[in-house]
Amino acid sequence: MKQQPLRTSVIGSYPFPAWLEHAVMHLGEFGRDDIAEMQRDAVIAAIYDQTTAGLDVISDGEQTRLDFNLSFYGYINGISREDEGARRYGPPAHDQRGKHTIVGQIAAPRGLGVVEEYKRLVELAPPGFTLKASVPGPYTLSGRLIPNANYPDRYAVAEALLPIVQAELVALVAAGCQELTVDEPSMSCYAFKEDTARLVDLFNRTVAPVVGKTRLSTHLCFGNFKGRAVGPRQYAPMFPAFYGMTVDEMHLEMASREFAELEVIESVATHFDVAVGIIDVKSYYIETSGDVAHRVRACLRYAPPERLVFAPDCGLSQTARWAAKRKLANMVAGVRQVRHELGL
Repeated sequence: MKQQPLRTSVIGSYPFPAWLEHAVMHLGEFGRDDIAEMQRDAVIAAIYDQTTAGLDVISDGEQTRLDFNLSFYGYINGISREDEGARRYGPPAHDQRGKHTIVGQIAAPRGLGVVEEYKRLVELAPPGFTLKASVPGPYTLSGRLIPNANYPDRYAVAEALLPIVQAELVALVAAGCQELTVDEPSMSCYAFKEDTARLVDLFNRTVAPVVGKTRLSTHLCFGNFKGRAVGPRQYAPMFPAFYGMTVDEMHLEMASREFAELEVIESVATHFDVAVGIIDVKSYYIETSGDVAHRVRACLRYAPPERLVFAPDCGLSQTARWAAKRKLANMVAGVRQVRHELGL
C-alpha cells in the first residue's frame, strides 16, 4: 500500500524549459560537458516546479529524454535510426513520428539509461519526497520498430525487448528505486483489437523479477503525442483481463474524457491502488482547486481514500510549462482541501 491516502503524483514527463527546446535543435553546437550541464539544470528546474507545487511523488521530468519512448532507441543496437515520419506537414498526428528498421540482433549492452537518470534525481531532489522512475514496457517500446524476417511481428519485437526492459528494472531496484512505473500506454490504446490476455502475460513476465521489491505501477492512457489520442477511448475492452497485471498501482486517464467510466475505479480499487488522472493535460483550461476537490469527492464515491492517488492524465511534456505549473499547484491544493475535510 502507498504511504498516504489521497496521494498526489505524476506520470513522469514534464515540459522542457524553452532554452532546452532550443538546445535540442542545436546539439551539434555543444560539447559533451555542455550537454550534461544542460541536462542537470533541466532536471533541477523540473524538480523545483514539482516540489513547489507540493506533490508527494516527483520524477526527474524525463528531461534527459527527447521523447518518453523514442529516445530509448539510441541505446538499442541492431536498428537503423529513421527520424523522419511519413508525413511532415499538416495537423500533428502519430504518422509524423519516424519508424526504425531492424538491421541486426536487438540488444542494449549499455542498458536504457534510466538508472543514471534515477541516480541524478536522488542527488538533486530535496528530502521529504517520494522519487519515481519510469521505463516504457516492451510492447510500447516496440511500436516504432518495423518487423522483419527475424522479428516477424510486433509481439516478436516486444519479446526481444523484454529482457532489455527487465534488466533495467532489476538495475533500478538495485540502485534503490522504491517506486517504478512501467509505462504501457500502447496496451491500452490497442486493447480493443489485441489479445488482452497476451498483453497481460507479456507485462507480468517483464516485471516478474522486481515484484515485491519496489512499488510497481503502470500507466494506461489513450495516447498524447502533440495532445492527440489514438484508438477508442474506452476502458471496457481492457477489463477484466487487465486485473491480472502484477502491479501495486494502476493509473487511468480520466479528466480528458470528462470522467466517463469513472465507476471502473471501484473494481480497479479491489485489485490495486488506483491513480486517477484528474488533470487534463490536453486542455489549456486551468483546473481550479475547487474543480479538483469536486473531482476527488466524486472518486471517493467509488473507492476509499487509502486506495486513491491523483495525478495528471498523462505526462506533462506536451503541455506548456506555464500551464503545467499552475495545473500541478491547483491539483495539490484541491486534494489537500479534501484531505482536510476528511481529517487526513
